[in-house]
Amino acid sequence: MNTLSYKTVSANSSTVKKQWVLVDAENETVGRLASRIALVLRGKHRPDYTPHVDCGDNVVVINADKVRFTGDKWEKKFYIHHTGYPGGQCEVKASNVKFKHPSRVLEHAVKGMLPKNRLGRRLFGNLHVYAGNEHPHAAQNPQVIDLKKIR
Repeated sequence: MNTLSYKTVSANSSTVKKQWVLVDAENETVGRLASRIALVLRGKHRPDYTPHVDCGDNVVVINADKVRFTGDKWEKKFYIHHTGYPGGQCEVKASNVKFKHPSRVLEHAVKGMLPKNRLGRRLFGNLHVYAGNEHPHAAQNPQVIDLKKIR
């Protein structure tokens, strides 16, 4: 019996081969798209997935201004933050966030689905969201994928 065949292989930063992936967000639901993007950022779609290592891909999302919510969430959903001062809680409607910063709606959803630690902050840096059709990552030659086929 060969004992080397039973050895568990764990990925590390030197053995991971990261790729660039392009996702078109036009007419996609925010939550469903964000969960699939978080899965690719994490690397859970790969056979060499290791929970404590950044083994996911770099994701470029275009047309983030054309995402949609189901129901009437554009008017009833609020993004809440606090300034740090007494009485400094601020609420912003989802439609206002989309009007001022269209990419932040999707960024906020994906960030909430990543781990809340150092690794999650590093993984969030691998996400690049753009409101329009253009992106400056043509030199990385990102591959267009259909996220509906993953898992």
